[in-house]
Amino acid sequence: MQTGQQIGLLAKRYLKVDLPLQVCQSNSGFFIGTIHPTDGPYSRESAEYFPDRDSAEHALATGCWTQLEGYDI
Repeated sequence: MQTGQQIGLLAKRYLKVDLPLQVCQSNSGFFIGTIHPTDGPYSRESAEYFPDRDSAEHALATGCWTQLEGYDI
């Protein structure tokens, strides 16, 4: 559970930018991540993929999601 988290921790740790968490979409489904205003998708922060946008929005709003620990770079 990520209550109170407002920025992407992986984006900050690995990419050195403070970007707000938001619901993103990929071919695998919806997830919690960050998007850079000019560079597009930046980081996937949630371990989970959600079946629809509403589920992902609910998880983000309530903090009921799991933060990924790192990237395989």
